[in-house]
Amino acid sequence: MLPASPSPDASSRRHLLKQWGRFGLAATAALSLPPVLQAAQSAADFIRGPAVPDYPLKRLSPRVSMVWTPDGFPTPENRGMMANISFIETSAGVVVVDTGASVQIGEMAIRRLRSFSSKPVVALINTHFHGDHFLGNQAFVDAFGKALPIYAHPFSREYISGAAGNMWRSMMERWTNGATAGTELVVPTHNAVHGQELQFGDTVLRVHHYGVAHTPGDICVEVVQDKVVMVGDVAMNRRIANMDEGSYLGSLKTMAELTRNTQAKLWVPGHGDASATLLAEQSELFEGIYRPCEQAVKAGQDEAAAKARVLADPRVMKHAKHTQGWDSNIGKYISLAYLEAEKEAF
Repeated sequence: MLPASPSPDASSRRHLLKQWGRFGLAATAALSLPPVLQAAQSAADFIRGPAVPDYPLKRLSPRVSMVWTPDGFPTPENRGMMANISFIETSAGVVVVDTGASVQIGEMAIRRLRSFSSKPVVALINTHFHGDHFLGNQAFVDAFGKALPIYAHPFSREYISGAAGNMWRSMMERWTNGATAGTELVVPTHNAVHGQELQFGDTVLRVHHYGVAHTPGDICVEVVQDKVVMVGDVAMNRRIANMDEGSYLGSLKTMAELTRNTQAKLWVPGHGDASATLLAEQSELFEGIYRPCEQAVKAGQDEAAAKARVLADPRVMKHAKHTQGWDSNIGKYISLAYLEAEKEAF
């Protein structure tokens, strides 16, 4: 999940990438430092942020449990714990869907896992390439071996293995005032594509991908036997998925296809509580934001007029009062919806 607040714009991301380029040059130069300075730099490289306290563990179905967080944004106080972590317990071992924003969060998740299961972790799945969903990979690889398979969509694998992976690590450390320090980038190793079925003992996990939604590389994981679907950040409970790299129309399509193509009785979001009505509620809110912008574009009205339409829409008014970060972010959400509607009109 790309945090809606704070959220780096394109120029900020370019700045961070430049900073990482400078870091690379500095690291190369460090090879010629005197031994004492090299030792000091090595010590700094191993500084770790504090441990993360245990978060609530919720049993959602016979196979599925979730480490739940009430926060939707990274702060120094929550130490980056802002995204849910799901466990699927199978006869072959445990599959973890999303691993948190740091090695410390991943270690906390392993403690929570051990409170109810002694089975080994046999696979990780990263639903997309935002750091709060993959930066905890390190803890699981450290605990269960470097051969542990990590699944993600090919688009997400490419982004995480490129500059975006280290950019996310850097941003998370900055947003938490160093609480996530010590986290190392561990990239996904296996592709997960639409329609793929992963068999783990008595359990089938079916992968769903319907194009650009929250990001171009979102995957949703259906636990077939339990009729539970982990939707990542395609839908959030009482929060809006940041759409900087996504699409309102694509998100609406994905939610409709998930409803049509699964027998899910429970939807598990990356942020917020699991809910049987999650997709219907998020679709209603997205319709309330996007369709008025679409109408404004067709009427030749500007973005200010589109905003007035959105804020007056009954669907938006219904959800605004209990959506996290609403006042500080709705302007950007409307702007993105208006830009997408303009693009679709041409």
